[in-house]
Amino acid sequence: MRRKLVAANWKMNGSRAANAAWLTEFRAQRSPCETVVCAPFVYLPQLAEALAGSETAVGAQDVSEREPGAFTGDVAAEMLLDVGCRWVIIGHSERRALHGESDELVAAKTARAHAAGLRPIVCVGETLAERDGGHTLQVVARQVAAVLARCGVAALEAGAIAYEPVWAIGTGRTATPAQAQQVHAAIRAQIARVDAAAAARTRILYGGSVKPANAAELFAQPDIDGGLIGGASLIARDFLTICAAAR
Repeated sequence: MRRKLVAANWKMNGSRAANAAWLTEFRAQRSPCETVVCAPFVYLPQLAEALAGSETAVGAQDVSEREPGAFTGDVAAEMLLDVGCRWVIIGHSERRALHGESDELVAAKTARAHAAGLRPIVCVGETLAERDGGHTLQVVARQVAAVLARCGVAALEAGAIAYEPVWAIGTGRTATPAQAQQVHAAIRAQIARVDAAAAARTRILYGGSVKPANAAELFAQPDIDGGLIGGASLIARDFLTICAAAR
C-alpha cells in the first residue's frame, strides 16, 4: 500500500511573518498523511527550523543540475541538504514554460538530486493545445521517458511524479477524476514496463487546482497517491483539509 503524500508548493510567495503564522496554524494540527512544504530558497532555513522534529519535511522548488562550483545564481543539491531540505520539485510547468527547461534538463536535475540524496518530485503534464489535440498521453510519456532513460526507476521510486495538466494550474479548472486517473494509470504502466515492482511502489501525485472541495474525489482514484498543491496550500487550514482528504 502506497502511503499518500501531499506537498505544498508556495511558488514565489511568502514572508517571514506570513510563514510563521502559517507554520503555527499548521503545526497546531497533526496531518494524517505524509507532507512536504516546498518554499522559495530564502525561506528554507526558517521552515527547516520550525518543522524540525515534526513529520513534515521541507522541500525546495528547484535545484541545479551541476555540482557545486562556479555557477553564479544556481543552488546545488548539497546546499539544499545542508539547510534541511529532503525533497525538491523538478520540472514544474512554470519552469518548463518560463525558463525553457527541456525534458533533458529535467532529467539531469532529477539525476543530480537523487545522487545527492534529495527526493525529487518530477512534474509532467500537457498544455491545453496538446490536450485538445489528443496528445496528452504522448506528451506525458515523452517527459517520463526522458527521466527513465537518464535515471532509471530508482529516482522516481525514491521520490514521486506529479502529473500537473498545465491548463489546470492556477486557472480554477481541474481535470476530472477520470481524466486524472487515466493519465496516472498510463504513467504507472510506463514505469511498470521497466520495473513492475517499482511501479507499484512509486507515488504519482496530482497537481492542478486541487482544493478542499475536490481533493477527496481525486485522491480516491486508485493511481492518485496524493497531490502537489499550489494556491490552496497558501492557506494553512485549506492545506490541512486537503491533507485530511488523503487519509
